[in-house]
Amino acid sequence: MVGRTVAAVTRPDTGVGGRVALVANPSADLYGSDRMMLETVRGLRRQGWRVVVAASVGGPLEAELTSTGAEFTTLAVPVVRRSNLSPLGLVRLVRDAVVGLGPMVRLVRRVDPDVVYVNTLTLPLWLVVARLLRRPAVVHVHEAEASAPALARVGLSLPTRLAHRVICNSETSRGVTVDAGAPDSRAVVVPNGVAGPQSSTEPRSRVDHPRLVVVGRLSPRKGVDVAVRAVGVLGDRGVEATLDIVGDVFPGYEWYEAELRGLVGRLGLGDRVTFSGFTRDVWPHLATADIVLVPSRSDESFGNGVVEGALAARPLVVSDHTGLREASGGLASVVLVPPDRPDLLADAVEKLLSDWSWARDAAISDAVTAAARRSPAAYQASMCKELEAVARVR
Repeated sequence: MVGRTVAAVTRPDTGVGGRVALVANPSADLYGSDRMMLETVRGLRRQGWRVVVAASVGGPLEAELTSTGAEFTTLAVPVVRRSNLSPLGLVRLVRDAVVGLGPMVRLVRRVDPDVVYVNTLTLPLWLVVARLLRRPAVVHVHEAEASAPALARVGLSLPTRLAHRVICNSETSRGVTVDAGAPDSRAVVVPNGVAGPQSSTEPRSRVDHPRLVVVGRLSPRKGVDVAVRAVGVLGDRGVEATLDIVGDVFPGYEWYEAELRGLVGRLGLGDRVTFSGFTRDVWPHLATADIVLVPSRSDESFGNGVVEGALAARPLVVSDHTGLREASGGLASVVLVPPDRPDLLADAVEKLLSDWSWARDAAISDAVTAAARRSPAAYQASMCKELEAVARVR
């Protein structure tokens, strides 16, 4: 779908140096990689860059971007999804690439960027266009699926060879991407920076009926169904826990939400599980929760949900693998559990409840640690430094 063009948006002053960045994003959602891109744009705008953001579809991210003075446009650009890995999916991807190539070339020529910043590996065609038009390019890697088929990993990482810089959001994502063929010499790590709530609410001093929360996309790999089953296990043990599910599905994954709702019904948890849907502001949901669950069953490059839970001063139960382990480092109130084990997830919740006074104090301390280690200001400075260095290539 093609929306407003850049020419229809008032262009702000480019500031000192007149740098221009063209940012490519898969959509205009407000999940992990989208929020990190938003922080990058904020940093660039504060340094006087003109920023133009192109997304395949509109959404809530648009208002956040334009409030910084950035420009926003929608452009029908192919986004690589798991569904593209089938023969029919590849045919559709090639078709969409042919259709989208002309508008992409015209946009680059019109904006005339000093750097093309491609947010995630799912937009490889932007790297091709940047190289064809001799514009410096940066790709930001938010993926780290080491368990994916080798061909899929290599296919996603191959376009990174066209980038002048490969920015990875963790050591985990860097290792997976380089192993799959990304240029080691151009790959750097800039850990995610996550802004905390404007005001914090301390955990309850006493918990009789624990309130659990899961924040993020509804997808099989995020393991939301594991959290639902854990609530069922807790109920069988006499622990009357509730679960707030905050997030929605990717287009095409509506079947998973239907399965989740069916699971809730079969387990008789209709009065204990709430589907809150997507929200711009997750902090009220975290503030009313006692324990945050991050039950991903598949690889994660980092784990913004872990940091958000820590910033909200809430103990966490987190799947013990890949980037989630990295994001949990140094946080005392995090209990790591093997993925895809509802019984062990329930055990971890009971462990925190059994010594709640300690867990509460540890979570309050973790909020200070997370705020110092995951500062958005430090993240913005690091991203601007990398993009400025690449822009000089031109």
